[in-house]
Order: sequence, then C-alpha cells, then structure tokens
Amino acid sequence: MSAERPRLKLSVSPAAERHLRAGHPWVYESSVRGQNRDGDAGELAVVYDKRNRFLAVGLYDPHSPLRLRALHAGSPATIDLGWWQARFQTALDRRAALFGADTDGYRVLNGESDGFPALVVDCYADTLVLKVYSAAWFPHLPLILDLLAGAFPSFRAVLRLSRNIQALAAAVGLSDGQTLVGEPPAGAVIFRESGLAFEADVVQGQKTGFFLDQRENRRRVRDLARGRRVLNAFSFSGGFSLYAAQGGASEVVSLDISRHALQSSERNWALNPQLTAPHRTVQADVFEWLGGPGETFDLVILDPPSLARREAEREGAIRAYHKLARDGIARLERGGLLLSASCSAHVSAEEFWDTVRQAAERSGRNWREVAKTQHAPDHHASFEEAQYLKAIYLQFEE
Repeated sequence: MSAERPRLKLSVSPAAERHLRAGHPWVYESSVRGQNRDGDAGELAVVYDKRNRFLAVGLYDPHSPLRLRALHAGSPATIDLGWWQARFQTALDRRAALFGADTDGYRVLNGESDGFPALVVDCYADTLVLKVYSAAWFPHLPLILDLLAGAFPSFRAVLRLSRNIQALAAAVGLSDGQTLVGEPPAGAVIFRESGLAFEADVVQGQKTGFFLDQRENRRRVRDLARGRRVLNAFSFSGGFSLYAAQGGASEVVSLDISRHALQSSERNWALNPQLTAPHRTVQADVFEWLGGPGETFDLVILDPPSLARREAEREGAIRAYHKLARDGIARLERGGLLLSASCSAHVSAEEFWDTVRQAAERSGRNWREVAKTQHAPDHHASFEEAQYLKAIYLQFEE
C-alpha cells in the first residue's frame, strides 16, 4: 500500500505574494518559484510565503498558465464539504432578492467573484449550464452537482467547456454540450426574463446559450423606448429588440451579420405574441451598414461582440468603438438616444466611455450623458480582470 502523498506546496514571487494578500485569485506559472512535487489538475495546493507561513490555498492546474486559482487566503482553512456548502449558500443568498417570478434565467455562480474560480453556472428555467474554463474542475464536478441538487430540485445539467480544455476533457470522458444530469434537451431551452420568453441554445450556443449579462441594460432600454423607433445593432438573438417592444417602441429593427442570429431573434419574437411593435431584421455588416447612407432612429443600441480578445488588439478596438459611436450618432434623429456597450476586457471602462464621449463631441451636436453602467448584480466582478462589461447612454438634444 503506497504512502499518502504530501500536500502540494508552492512558493511564489514577492509580487505574487502581494497580490494574494490583496485578494487577487490568480497565480501564474511564471510566478511559481518552487514546489515540493508535481501536482494533478484539481488538486488543492497551499502557497507559503518566504517565511514559510500559510498564504493561500487553491486549485492547481498544471495545464494552464494560471497555475493556481486561489480559493482562500489569509489564515489557514480546511477546504471540505462544509466549506464548499457555505460558499455556495453565500452565492445563492447574494441573488435571493434579485429576481421575481417573471425571471428564471440568471447567473448562479460567477467564477472567481463567487469563490468558484474558472467555473460559471447559469440557470435557464429547469436547466443549469456549467461552463468550465479549467481542467482543475474535472475531478470536482460531482461535488458541484451535489451542491446544485440541494438547491435546484429536478434540474437538468449541461456541461460547456472552454475550447482550450476540450482535449483534456475528452481524456476523462467529458465533452462540450454533454448532459450530466437529466435528459438531454430536445432543442432550445425556453426561459423567462422580465416577463419575456427567450430561447437558449445551451448545447451549442455562445457562452452558456444566452447573454444574461446585459439584462439590466435591456431593462433600461425598455424604460427608454416608448414611442421611439429603435435600431438594435449587433442584435444577435434580439434581446434588446424584445425589451424595446415591451417598453412601447413604435418600431424595432434588428441588425446583424449572422442569418442564424437573426433567425433566433425572429423565433424569440414569435415566443412573445403580446409584442405589437413592428419588427424588421436586416442582415448586414454593422460597420458597413452604419457608415453608409440610410434611415434614422430615435434610439440606437450598439452592443458588439468583444473587439479586443488580447491586449495587442486594444488600440484597434478603441478606434472601432469610436467609429461605431460616430456612425451610430449620425443615424440618430434630433432628440435621439445612443446606448453604446463593450464586453472587451482589455479595454477599460474609462477608455471606452472616453472614446464614445469624443465621438459625441466631434459630432457637433449638443448632448448630455444620461448614465454609465457596468456589471449586473448576478455578474458582479470582484477583481480587475473580471471587469469586462460597460455601457454609456448619451441623449442628444432636440
């Protein structure tokens, strides 16, 4: 019988020590100065400081540049079932008062910010989607499913995997889109948000099947849309479009380059026969369509996909956001309203807001800033790298 292996111990650079003490959850491979043995994905590893004092404990991943994702820092802690149950309950309590009976689509766990690093869980009616970004979670999936079972009776669970770990997942019998609990979905899952019905492609769709993170901005658009002719650019499955119609828009145009996305928006519209505003879809490249001559609107929504997926793309993304705002403003009627949003983590909120403001200044029109927004409360971000979403609302004068 082999002896039990000693606890995996790491020592890290002085800068990494400072970051862990400040509450940052990541330790990069380049920051690891030493370890007592090789470790397995998902193993608990303890970090000791230069005086050999406990600093943090986290999930080890030998396959990732993020070598350790911290679970706890400061004083020593026992990471057992009770610890996980308490952390999970904290996440549930954080969301308990956020949604009423008209909303059953929301984020249950938001990765590091809820203390479950590299793991997201989204709820769509009776279906829970687990999006995993690190192989460190593979051995802990039974634990997560047990936690979920205690809070969500009769649920179905679908696994979604970050592209970079799919080969590692295959080696342990896991695959993207796999149903872990319950019957596999026969098609899109229908859920409700603010009284509107939407479809979520939980098996093959982007993210976990829908863009839940823009819910609060959609609600704000609903409150601003009455009597307005609305353009929803980069409309995807029509979330902003349906909310605008719910708020009393006089007409809604959904603009996207993807026919598949526009078909999804049309299906979502059909799920909501109570919406009476005329709705039209336009398939075109948004940058080209906005930059050309054409119709004008009372409310223009610009919500593109990420334009900077790496730091090297940041400057180009800022220029692209400026162009979108400039061309969107040119499509506004007098008294019109612009909503411009960004989900590019490599572009800071201030950089984004500033480039949109500059576009407004250069338009030569009188305008005022109505609001700035960031993360929805179920998508809260507890550290800088998690802060990706930002939006700004500008009102142009009559």
